Order: sequence, then C-alpha cells, then structure tokens
Amino acid sequence: MPNLSLRGLDATTLARIRSLARRRRVSVNRLIVETLRRQYAPSDQAFDDLDALAGVWSKAQAQAFDAAVAPFAEIDAALWVAEPKALYRTRTGGKRRAHR
Repeated sequence: MPNLSLRGLDATTLARIRSLARRRRVSVNRLIVETLRRQYAPSDQAFDDLDALAGVWSKAQAQAFDAAVAPFAEIDAALWVAEPKALYRTRTGGKRRAHR
C-alpha cells in the first residue's frame, strides 16, 4: 500500500483531526484513510436529491403545478386585522420593574 505525506497542514486543522480521532477511538491515520475513501472512492451511492427532475416537466405539468400552488401566494387580509386593545396590555409611563 502506498504512503502519502501531508505538508503545510496548519496546527488548528491537525488538532481538530486528532480530537475527532480520539472521539471516534481510531488512529489519525485511520481517520484520514476512511475520510478519503468516503470522499473519493467510487461508489454506487444513489442520491436522493431532485436533480433528476430538473427541467423534465412538460409545459402542461408546469402549468398544473403553478395552478395548484397559486392559493398559497394569496394573502388573507382578515388574518392581518389588528386585534382589539382589550386582548393585550400595554404599559404607559410609570416605573419599570427590575428583572431579578
């Protein structure tokens, strides 16, 4: 198995690597090898993002979707009417109590 040397690694990064290795109870070498394998080794991992759907809707499907979500863009003015003052109290003037 080939060896690899790292040069120019700053002390903060090295400390973080050592700390993570201690928490996982593995050597620094093993942590780095596993991290590199996860990041760069070929895999059959299936991504569950939506990239495959981008741009594949027909014009009719896009219009149907826009029509379905259009009600969410409407603002119900009744929800924004100010509440009567009797439902909440306000302080006017006077001394403020100190927080303890």
